[in-house]
Amino acid sequence: QVQLVESGGGLVQAGGSLRLSCTASGTIFSINDMGWYRQTPGKQRQLVASSVSVVASVKGRFTVSRDNAKKMVYLQMNSLKPEDTAVYYCYADLRTTPLRDVVRFWGQGTQVTVSS
Repeated sequence: QVQLVESGGGLVQAGGSLRLSCTASGTIFSINDMGWYRQTPGKQRQLVASSVSVVASVKGRFTVSRDNAKKMVYLQMNSLKPEDTAVYYCYADLRTTPLRDVVRFWGQGTQVTVSS
């Protein structure tokens, strides 16, 4: 069984910063990619960052990094804006055994609220 656990969300004023963390644990043979999506009510989940890059809309404000040894991925969010308010979900594309296909697992989500 695989678990992804996020932390670091919360309430922050516009212009502030937050750092999200996500840890993968359980039966993991290899991890191809880890990253972040976000979702607001009534909208589809949208990619924010893979383990190597962030999307254009947050470039210059958000930075993604990964610690392979710890099976962790981080999202440093600076200069936050009210429109960044969302539930942020961590994902990991991984194999549980050498013979299994790569499967995407999701964390439970962490709320980020940016007040104006």
